[in-house]
Amino acid sequence: MQNLFFREALNQAMCEEMERDPDVFLMGEEVAEYNGAYKVSQGMLERFGPRRVVDTPIAEAGFAGIGVGAAMAGLRPIIEMMTFNFAILALDQVINHAAKVHYMSNGQLSCPMVIRGPHGAPGWLASQHSQALEAQYVHCPGIKVVVPSTPADAKGLLKSSIRDNDTVIFMESELMYAWRGDVPEGEHIIPLGKGDIKREGEHVTIIAWGRMVHIALEAAATLAKEGIEAEIVDPRTLRPLDEALIFASVRKTNRAVVIEEGWPRASVGCDIIRKIQYSCFDHLDAPVEHVHQVDAPMPYAPNLERLIAVQPEKVVAACKRALYMA
Repeated sequence: MQNLFFREALNQAMCEEMERDPDVFLMGEEVAEYNGAYKVSQGMLERFGPRRVVDTPIAEAGFAGIGVGAAMAGLRPIIEMMTFNFAILALDQVINHAAKVHYMSNGQLSCPMVIRGPHGAPGWLASQHSQALEAQYVHCPGIKVVVPSTPADAKGLLKSSIRDNDTVIFMESELMYAWRGDVPEGEHIIPLGKGDIKREGEHVTIIAWGRMVHIALEAAATLAKEGIEAEIVDPRTLRPLDEALIFASVRKTNRAVVIEEGWPRASVGCDIIRKIQYSCFDHLDAPVEHVHQVDAPMPYAPNLERLIAVQPEKVVAACKRALYMA
């Protein structure tokens, strides 16, 4: 095992895939000369040169469109968005072109492209820079959506995403870049669509992804002091979703709590709850609980930000409601 920062695991995945496949290249704002806004591409310009590590203007729709064209022509671009807040500008390229080209060409064309970068609330950056927007992409057929929660998962899932023949949206929590974790040495691949049990338990299932897995682990540690053992399911890939893993856990514990960083309306969490209610109804001993950001823009003030965001104590309370303890 090697102990790596989250950003180092991502860097290692990209470098290994660029060494393996000359069609892979990286493009985005500040990825080359500046080594990436969050230093994920540290050293890659020197290693691979300016033809494969390409700085772009501040024009998300423009360089996302270049990525779509390059992928259709046979290359495998990795497009870094400085944040997914800015990727809103590129939604036309993603939804109307990348996601649909395989279908509309009757399988003659594909768009093997990864769009990656930070998402979620990093702290003290207010409404326009603190959004968890995975629901925008999960809603659309033709693309895949990955949200890793550990450095090991980040490396294994990014390598699989780069090799995939569809467009993959790869969302990294901005707060996690400096977090460390063990990463297997050598070839480390995690197939898309395969979730993971991050903690075994028997009393309640918590479903969470990305940084919310760590919120769930904090909550589970608190619950364990009271004799409540929570099982934590990390889907890792939101589209496709490892429904079998989620359902198996819920059928074991008979209770479920879904956590997400984003807003509640028309969210990924709502979709997972719908699937659980439909497929596990006879096993549920309580309604599925949903923990999410308050349905309002993120404030700037840190005291208000804490009130509106998901916190471990909110997850603890939801688990106790599911257990009829509150």
